[in-house]
Amino acid sequence: MTREQLEHLLRAAGAVTDQDRLVVIGSQAILGQFPMAPPETRQSMEADLIPIDDPEKWNLIDGVLGEGSPFHETFGYYADGVEASTPVLPEGWKSRLVEISNENTRGITGLCLEIHDLMISKYVAGREKDLTFTRAVVRHGLCDETTLRERLRDTVLAPEIRQLVEARIRGDFRSRRA
Repeated sequence: MTREQLEHLLRAAGAVTDQDRLVVIGSQAILGQFPMAPPETRQSMEADLIPIDDPEKWNLIDGVLGEGSPFHETFGYYADGVEASTPVLPEGWKSRLVEISNENTRGITGLCLEIHDLMISKYVAGREKDLTFTRAVVRHGLCDETTLRERLRDTVLAPEIRQLVEARIRGDFRSRRA
């Protein structure tokens, strides 16, 4: 997905939900902070969106702009409406959101997760596609190990999940240095 495609999804989701602020929580949130992010970090053709001022409208996004919808068939990318409780994020994440608002979004503001908050969410989710994403972000030097460890400390997790995430972070940075 490109930044322009994300802006298009924001515009469309804003129109569908009658909301002017949407949080981007999936991997495509990287496009807020890094509009020209390396291609391997933006392989997904979906953007996960939460209408922040009326979170219950997530299902409208799914229904109209989701996978298999006419929108998806026409443009080749789509939006997943997600519930606000979906991501596991560090405390204070809302204060670090990166804004996308320009003439392409036509008054709709995309609020993208900051890269370190996004990475913690991906490390916790731990699916193969999430870990492929984290390795690419680390390999391209788009995040800082110390900041990731600080954000992990600020994330409420069960001890065994915390240890798993610590090992994933350690492994990604070890591979980068190798």
